[in-house]
Amino acid sequence: MNQLEQLKQYTTIVADTGDFQSIKAFAPRDATTNPSLILKAVQKPEYQPLLSQTVKEHAQLSTADIIDHLLITFGKEILKIIPGRVSTETDARLSFDTQGSIDKGHALIKLYEAAGIDRERVLIKIASTWEGIRAAEVLQKAGIHCNLTLLFSLPQAIACAEAKVQLISPFVGRIYDWYKKSSGQDYTGADDPGVQSVKQIYNYFRKFGYATEVMGASFRNTSQIVELAGCDLLTISPDLLQKLAESEAPVSRKLNLEEAQQSDLKKIDLDETTFRTMLNDDAMATEKLSEGIRQFSADAVKLEKLVDALR
Repeated sequence: MNQLEQLKQYTTIVADTGDFQSIKAFAPRDATTNPSLILKAVQKPEYQPLLSQTVKEHAQLSTADIIDHLLITFGKEILKIIPGRVSTETDARLSFDTQGSIDKGHALIKLYEAAGIDRERVLIKIASTWEGIRAAEVLQKAGIHCNLTLLFSLPQAIACAEAKVQLISPFVGRIYDWYKKSSGQDYTGADDPGVQSVKQIYNYFRKFGYATEVMGASFRNTSQIVELAGCDLLTISPDLLQKLAESEAPVSRKLNLEEAQQSDLKKIDLDETTFRTMLNDDAMATEKLSEGIRQFSADAVKLEKLVDALR
């Protein structure tokens, strides 16, 4: 078996793309999108008609509402291909707006359900700020499942688990990027700080009985992916899925329940003050969270400009 086939024995594979053809090629169970991936997709010739048609059909609506319809259009097409769930992201500019995130989550689910898509097949992606986590807590109670993204630290993960969110997406590659730049050192295998972060979160969740799923995300190489075999889910870009499919190197389970339960991790009592203090004390997590929100917000603005140019 190739590495991708071996990995599927231990972990649910998720495609990290808005490209339908790539999703078809690798047969993942789930798929994730974000503003940057949708922006990238609609600039490809094969997806421009989808953008044009969506704008034309909803020209009377606001730009923000047209983009919501565009996100749902992509989500619907992806759900025709995969058997599982699609993650659709709220506007990153709502990252510090609890009520705004709640309203956007309801709006997106309403559009999916109007299109005949069961809410069980949709995850609403929200940034792992304190405000975003509070929004996800409310949405979860309303039966809307959430994927908390831009997650770089244990306190973010714990707050998500205690809010009973469905799934979190710790960003392996961006953690790696920060430490590589900061130290001038490259990291491989189990020494990779991004890998270590996800392993710590996975072990904490399993040791203390949290039901929240852990989905490693934002990978830079296949070594990071292989080191997290056994994680609940891994969302992987098409180019790295291709590399895994082309390699027959052995893959073994690295994360498991028994080891997690035997870890020496201590329970952390987390309130808002502790959350903000721990996050602030972690320079990498603080910087990467802020940077990620800025990047996704900038891409949302670019997407708005593409929509406005077609109106």
